[in-house]
Amino acid sequence: MPGAIQDDVGDHAPTDQQYPPKAIGHITWDRNATPKAPQDLVSFNKLRSYFTGSGVGVAPHILWSPFTGEICQFYPADSRSKSVVDLAGGTRTNRAGKVVIQVEALFFPYCRVDGTVYATLSDTPCKGWADLNAWVRSLGVPDTWPMGRPTDFTPHRSEHVWETEGGWYGHSQVPENTHVDPGSWPAFVVPVVPAKPTYEPFPGKSFFSSGRKSPIIAAMHKRLVAVGCNHYLSSLKADVWGSGDERSYAAWQRHLGYTGSDADGTPGPTSWAKLHVPNV
Repeated sequence: MPGAIQDDVGDHAPTDQQYPPKAIGHITWDRNATPKAPQDLVSFNKLRSYFTGSGVGVAPHILWSPFTGEICQFYPADSRSKSVVDLAGGTRTNRAGKVVIQVEALFFPYCRVDGTVYATLSDTPCKGWADLNAWVRSLGVPDTWPMGRPTDFTPHRSEHVWETEGGWYGHSQVPENTHVDPGSWPAFVVPVVPAKPTYEPFPGKSFFSSGRKSPIIAAMHKRLVAVGCNHYLSSLKADVWGSGDERSYAAWQRHLGYTGSDADGTPGPTSWAKLHVPNV
């Protein structure tokens, strides 16, 4: 994962490509706290050392701190990891997908951080979640919970759903396992789609060559007619660059005050920007 600390623990093994891609949400749950007796959160570095040391046999792909945004990666995305039970002879819980990304959130119920007690993972700042969510999505894992988004510590498991539907699963939803975490999980972050510009960006002078066919040229044609620079003999093949475009664009350049070789009918970035060709 880009930006993650890389602590590759080795022992890579492929996943089963015939199954849809998945991610599994866990919490580390390394202390048992209660509302009346909260406990301080275990440090990120302590858990990182655990998964590269004595806990390497249960290491996930990702350790994530929702308090600081720190992320450490122990396995590459195309390998299985080891944070779920995988019994012999049953479904391959840690391999049944094009990817099966396991994410351990550094959290336990009623942990205390800087004097504040957090009952659920969703109550935390969830720093770094947007980047983590985007990375998992980029691996083909859809933003969906086939067994429902976890809201408590009640297990819900279905081997059929696990094998046939891609998306996110709680540890409490993975077959062959008995854990009931994570209890909650942050909402998916809707990707920000860059706004489409109002006007067509300048495509470069080399774009305007004889015979070039494009909806951009058709849009330019309409604008030149609209601004009173119509020197076309016909509106046929309005999307193909030709002599009528050169004459009409040269008229537009002269309208802007250009003369001589600066009004040769070949669009430049400044005159193009002023023509306001709609984005196509």
